[in-house]
Amino acid sequence: MTLSWWRLELASLPELEESLIWKLNTLGIPRVAVRHRPEAPDQRQLVAWLPEADWPEPERLQLEQAMAPLADTFGLTLPPISWEQQDDEDWSLSWKQHWQADPVGARLLILPAWLELPPEHADRLVIRMDPGSAFGTGSHPTTRLCLEAIEQLAEQRGSAERPDLGPIRVADLGCGSGILGIAALLQGATTVVAADTDSLAVRATRDNAVVSGFADRLTVELGSVEQLAELLEGKPADLLLCNILAPVIEALCPAFHSVLAPDGLGLLSGLLVDQAPRLEQALAEQGWRAELTAQQSQWGLMTIRRA
Repeated sequence: MTLSWWRLELASLPELEESLIWKLNTLGIPRVAVRHRPEAPDQRQLVAWLPEADWPEPERLQLEQAMAPLADTFGLTLPPISWEQQDDEDWSLSWKQHWQADPVGARLLILPAWLELPPEHADRLVIRMDPGSAFGTGSHPTTRLCLEAIEQLAEQRGSAERPDLGPIRVADLGCGSGILGIAALLQGATTVVAADTDSLAVRATRDNAVVSGFADRLTVELGSVEQLAELLEGKPADLLLCNILAPVIEALCPAFHSVLAPDGLGLLSGLLVDQAPRLEQALAEQGWRAELTAQQSQWGLMTIRRA
């Protein structure tokens, strides 16, 4: 029997892109890509491939209904979804051909594991990963804000010519794909401990640590801030990375003292700029001095230190 596929396509709004990829993965749809023309990087299209036999019309309608609330969270409307049938092919090739090397900041490069390093980016620090397997492909503004902040911190602690975070321990809460921890290791951090409540994210972080060459320096387990504190074995980290939604940060911040040292620094993203005042207040009540230090569109990045 010849296998055929449904190809799902919709415009990829920047606020929704990684949330949609995560949602599709949780629904058992791993064949996902984001594509754009080189001359129009902001006009992105989310594409997913689904076996036709497994996705009759009622299931496709249910899938659309499951995706819609993600847009509601941001006061947006889910873009129209198109469904096209296509004959059997090497779907992995079709899927992977849409991913490209993605430079971030001045020195980092996110490189899908199956691609060769482009010569024009040979001087960049390479984060090798399997995109699409968990939140944190690098395309979302909150991820880029964190990556750029880690890069700037390395410049401050080293120099512009020789950026270096120094021999620090890093804690990554809600690690997603592991991209932030890997970026810290590339820039001098000694070790990273990470946790996520999504088993797909834990697996993706482990896999990406292997392909990036850091399997021996990045430890990840399923869980939240309590699991992260356990991994730290009573020695809070010098740097806390936390790219999750503002209400979740607010709920978890009473436990930040267990994962971030008194003289440590925290980089928090995943928050909308208009959520910053409330989050600053919540952090202040827990003994943290918080400051919104970067933003991209309506997304912000907050830096925290002990008050």
